Order: sequence, then structure tokens, then C-alpha cells
Amino acid sequence: MKKDSRAAPGTGAAGREGRSARTHRLLIDEAMKLVGHGGLVTVAEVAAAAGVSRATAYRYFPSRSRLIDEIMSESLGPVRRFESREADGAARVRDLFERTFPLFKQFEPQMRAALQLALEHWALERAGVLGEEAFRRGNRKQILARNAQPLRGKLGAREYDRLLKALSLVYGIEPYVVLKDMWGSSNREVNAITCWVADAVIEKSLREGEAREPKRPRVAARENGARARRTGRAAPSV
Repeated sequence: MKKDSRAAPGTGAAGREGRSARTHRLLIDEAMKLVGHGGLVTVAEVAAAAGVSRATAYRYFPSRSRLIDEIMSESLGPVRRFESREADGAARVRDLFERTFPLFKQFEPQMRAALQLALEHWALERAGVLGEEAFRRGNRKQILARNAQPLRGKLGAREYDRLLKALSLVYGIEPYVVLKDMWGSSNREVNAITCWVADAVIEKSLREGEAREPKRPRVAARENGARARRTGRAAPSV
């Protein structure tokens, strides 16, 4: 009888890929649980919780930076992909804050862990003793720029860049750390104050942008004429 050459279920490339995906999913799920209880976790701790060897876990996450980065992608994937359907720039930013900032409270432990690792790596790097890949944050830059883009034409490149930097101060975990830890604010108050600050920053940027706009020729000519009458000099042509 001819021997069946077909691979047994779970073997071969497809089977290996399936096992790899399941192991990765298991590690991420356990990492999310551990971080959700508060504080940073190591790759070794995640491996123990998932019941896999450290060597296996390190193949997926060679460093804490990679681990935390994947935890943040898992937590904030919808936020990172969000793009407002509003046309007006100010409305788009307001929409971003109203619809995505409240989601941060759901993943506050994970976001705090990312902040903690970034601060730890900053100190170790300054001391010249950082022994792993440095963890870098910065996804909020792309999120804010994508949703605030219509404001660029109104403000100009320099002022637009300043606006994004100002908004980045309040679009993230930092308002939770300041308002909850120092002031004892509720999640609702954190959200309300953050949206208020964002509105104020945008309003001031637009007001300053309007003040810098060149005056229309007729207005400029009228002002030049008034100045000439005061000084007795001929008004220059516009």
C-alpha cells in the first residue's frame, strides 16, 4: 500500500505559523494582565505567567522595549488609527480628544508602564549604563498631525509645529499622572480639563494667526492715508 505523504495536522509551515501566532497571542495576553495589575514587567515574568520557556519568550520579545511597544500597540491600536471625518481643523482635533482621550483610562496601567520604562531608560542612558534597546515614545505626534492637518494652512509651518507640540503635552498619559496623582482628580475631570486646554491652545493659535495675516490693500491704504494726514507726508501707494 502506498504511504500517505500528507503532513499530519499541526505540522509543516502552516502548522508552525499557527503555533507561533498562538504563542505570541498567549504572551501578549499574559503581559496585558500583568501590566494591568500595575507596574512594569520583564520578559521572564511574562514567560513564567504564560508557561513557556524564557528562550521562547525572548524570541518574540528580545527586550522590555519590544514587549512594552507591543503592549501599547495592542492597547491603543484604534487610537493610533483614528482619523476624524470633520473638515475643519479645530473640529477635527476636538473630535480626536472627545472620542479617543476617554479610552486612555481603560489602558492607564499600560500607558503608565510605558512612561515608567521611558523614564528609566532616560536615566540609564544618561548614566551610560543602558543595557538594552532604548524605549522611545512618540506615536502621538503622528496622531495629532494627521487630525490637525487642515490647521497648517491657517497657521503656517512654524506656528503649526508649535501647536502640535503644545497639544502633545496634554494628549497622553501625562494629564492622568498630574491631575490624578497630585490633585486627586476623577477620570471625568481629567478628560474635561484636557479638552478645555486643547480648545484654549487652538483658539489662541488661530487668534494669533489672524493677527499676523497681512491687511487687505484697501485697509492698508486707509491706514496709510490716516498716518499721512497726521504727519503731513504723502501716503505711499499700495
